[in-house]
Formats: sequence, structure tokens, C-alpha cells
Amino acid sequence: MAGADSVTPVNQATDTSPADTSPAVGTGPARTRLLVAGAITFAVAIVGWIVFDALTGKDGGTNAVDLTVYRDGGLIVRHVLPFYNPHASAPLYDWGGYSALALKFTYPPFAAIAFAPLSLLPPGPLLVFSIVVNMLALPVALWFTIGGLARQDGWYHDRRVRLGATLLAAGVTFWLQPEIRTVYLGQVNLVLMAMIMGDLCQPSEGRWWKGFVTGIAAGIKLTPLIFIPYLLITRKFREAAMTVAGFLFTVVVAFIILPGDSVLWWLHGLVISDGTRAGFLGWAGNQSLRGLITRLAGSVDAGQVPWMAAVVVATVIGLGVAYLLDRAGHRVAAILATALTALLDSPVSWDHHWVWVAPGAVVAVYYAIKGWKAARARSRWLLALAAGIIIVFGPWPDALWENARNLGKFSLGFLWAPPNTNPEIYSLRGDQPWFVEYHWQGLWLLTGNAYILGGMALLLVLAAIAWRLRRQEPAVRP
Repeated sequence: MAGADSVTPVNQATDTSPADTSPAVGTGPARTRLLVAGAITFAVAIVGWIVFDALTGKDGGTNAVDLTVYRDGGLIVRHVLPFYNPHASAPLYDWGGYSALALKFTYPPFAAIAFAPLSLLPPGPLLVFSIVVNMLALPVALWFTIGGLARQDGWYHDRRVRLGATLLAAGVTFWLQPEIRTVYLGQVNLVLMAMIMGDLCQPSEGRWWKGFVTGIAAGIKLTPLIFIPYLLITRKFREAAMTVAGFLFTVVVAFIILPGDSVLWWLHGLVISDGTRAGFLGWAGNQSLRGLITRLAGSVDAGQVPWMAAVVVATVIGLGVAYLLDRAGHRVAAILATALTALLDSPVSWDHHWVWVAPGAVVAVYYAIKGWKAARARSRWLLALAAGIIIVFGPWPDALWENARNLGKFSLGFLWAPPNTNPEIYSLRGDQPWFVEYHWQGLWLLTGNAYILGGMALLLVLAAIAWRLRRQEPAVRP
């Protein structure tokens, strides 16, 4: 997500040839070797996960809690008993929830409609389907990311280079904790990221529908709505309109199929609830500004007003950064800066929501390679940034700190090093001042907030880069 200042943006005065503006990709045999290396790296990553899943046994590689909630939501849409209550005015949101945690359906009504076809599958095949789709969604998202980088800088890209780089990047970033946590839970974060990157990284010329898929993604999870103001401030008015159209399409469809739930969600305020339907906002797994401030404030209520103020600041900085990056021609970095802003702002950004760090690391490496000859010192800093992302968001095993866990065999990553509250206690007793997150000290404050602190640091890095780019001439839009 960083490193935009390591290259000169493309502008209308340039006549640089593709060979001069592209990262070094070598000759034909070198490109083939890149493809082979990428295929091997990705295959090793996938096989490694399969072995990990087999060795860790039940709930080791997967515990499809969220996938089950999706399936149950789809069953309610299809009026399947006992999930569907024919006497409820809003059967989706009146549903009591899944498991002892009483996990409720917390997405817009259209999301349940989208999940309805998946509910036709039995749990076993559905889990396999989810694993395969998520494993493919990461390289798909990176394919669009690399294609967008090639397009914005105007260099010709051999498909072997693009595919090889995609598979190599996917193999390295698949084992980031948010990515494998998404696979573990059967989440949709990787799919939504692939949808948005595929939509917004495509050329604008001749694609009047660009933005519509992002609107559909927002109809499944609300956070992609942040791309509407991004598109407006960067003067992509048609794309902003199509994003709104895609989102409104999901709202209309939901009102037709789920009228009672749509009225409750959109007209009776469920959409602007405080987020507690999703669980304990101060839990270690919530790596948003809301989670950080709640933990520091000592209660959910005490964190409300400071969080709202922090969101205003983060939004102004984040969208300002995105505007300056886009203006300078670094459009992929601008998209990722917008996604980072959404992660910071959202009341709930669970650890698995941070899948966007994978294309962020790839973009940093891209600019490092691209600027290696002209600005080697800056390139080293960019490589260090990419390495830092991998370190902070890596799936470090809990054997490193050996504390009791509430997540069974999947306590991976720095943020699980401190003790954390059992989510079942919150579901039974509500917010309590003795919850352990309110009493973290020292190193626990750093590791337990690793993702949100890392995200804030990354936004500051991007802000410094964008500030240096502010005086450059606007880039020509491809």
C-alpha cells in the first residue's frame, strides 16, 4: 500500500517507452522461470496448509463458524425450518443465532439472499467449496492488483510475467494470518477483495459498468461504501454512480425478497446499531479504531465518543492520501489506501478483515523493484515495509507465548499473545469492567493491538508519501 514516491508518475508530457517504465522481467526464458517459480511457491503454500489442517485435527485448519452463519441465513431466506420462524416479522434478524455465542446475522439483508444458493449444499461439501474459493480468491485479487499496476504505468505485461508474479505473491502472502483466518472461518473477505480489485483496477474506457460490482460488494458488507467518496473526490463520477447503482440494486432486491428484514435493517435503525450484535467490541480480535479505543477507555460506552472523533480524523487523512496518490497516477495504491481507511473506521474490523495487507505488501515490492536502479535506498525502505507487513500480520504460533487460549488450536498471530476475554462470557453477561483487555499493560498493549497500530503506522507512511507528491502534475487517466 505504500511506496508511491519511488517512481515518477505517468503524465501527459512523458514519452517513456514500456521497456523503460516496467520492472525488470528479463527475457523469454526468465519469464518462464518466473511462472514456474510462482506455480511452485503457490503449490507449496497450499500443500502446507493441507498438511497443517491434517496434523492439527478438528478445528485446526478450519472451524467454519462464520460459514455456518452464512448458511443459516440462506436457509432462513429459503424458509427452511427450524431456522426460519414463519411468525417473525423479521425472521433473519429475529433469529436467535448460532452456537453458544448466539452469533447473529450481522450483514445487510442482501447478503443472506446471496448466501441462499450456497445453503443448498450440505455442510461438508459447502466447507470444501469455501476453502477452494478462498484459496483461489487471493491470487485472483493479486492478478487484478498487478494488472492495475501495469496499466497505470503504461508498460506491456507478458501474461507469463503477470501470472508468475501473481502466483509467487499469492504463495508468499497466503500464510498471512488474516488470509488463513478467513479460510479457517469460511469468511468472504477474500472474495469481496477480489470483486473490488477486479472492478476498480479494470480500465475505464469502454466499461460503463465499472463500479457496479463494488456496489454489490457493499450490499454484502457495508464497508466498501467508502469507495463512493473516494471515487467522487477523484472525479470518477460515472464509477461512483455505478457503485451507488450496484448498492441500490442490492437494497431493492432485498426489499422484494425480505421486506420485513429490510424494513428493520434500513428504516428502523439496525444498520446504524453500535456494532454490539457482532460481539464484544473491545475483544482482542477487533482490530479497528473502535476496538483500540474501547480497550483503552475501559468500557464500550466510554469509547463511543472518542471513537467517533478518531473516525473523522482517520477519514480525512485516509481519503486525502487516496486523492493525492490517485492524482499522481498511483491508482492501485489509492484504492488500497481507501480500503485501509475503511479498516480503521469500521466499528468492527476483526483480524480476518485485514486481508487487504496482501496486495499492500505486493504493491510495496512492485515499487521497490521498479525504482531499484534509480533510487536504491528508497527501494530498500519499501522492501523493509513489505517485510514489516509480513512480520506484523504473520501467523506466529501460540507456542511462542504459551498462554491459555479461547480460540482452540487457531491462536495464531501477535494479537493473540495477551490473554483475552472468552466471547461466551460477553454474550452471557454483557460488558464488564474486569474484562482482561481493559487491563493490558506493557508489551500486551503493542501485541494485542498489533494490526490497528500497524494500520495507523502504514497510513502515516502513506500520508508522508502523498504529501511529497502533492506538487506533481496530475497524471493522465488511462
